[in-house]
Amino acid sequence: QVQLVESGGGLVQAGGSLRLSCAASGRIFSGNVMGWFRQAPEPGKEREFVGAIGWSGVITRYVDSVKGRFTISRDNAKNRVYLQMNSLRPEDTAVYYCNAVRGNWLALAPSFDNYWGQGTQVTVSS
Repeated sequence: QVQLVESGGGLVQAGGSLRLSCAASGRIFSGNVMGWFRQAPEPGKEREFVGAIGWSGVITRYVDSVKGRFTISRDNAKNRVYLQMNSLRPEDTAVYYCNAVRGNWLALAPSFDNYWGQGTQVTVSS
């Protein structure tokens, strides 16, 4: 059974921090690259890739808009992946999702299957 459960979102002031957590079933987590995505509330905004971490946890990639502020980590023993978000900005407001990714993720163009958890809402006030 494929299961993705995101948590840790909330309301934070600009400049603040949040740590998101994603609990994934073994089927989707084991041996896979794990990524974070987000979807902003504005109409027409598509879900966008934020970053990903390799199975060993050594290699990570981030889109430019979050580089230096967000850090992805993982705990393979617990089937969990984390997103530490610092120096948050109002434009980071979105629902955040995790998923397994593959393909050209190192070039920030991953492939992924279209199944998602419920996501976790992050709201950054100015």
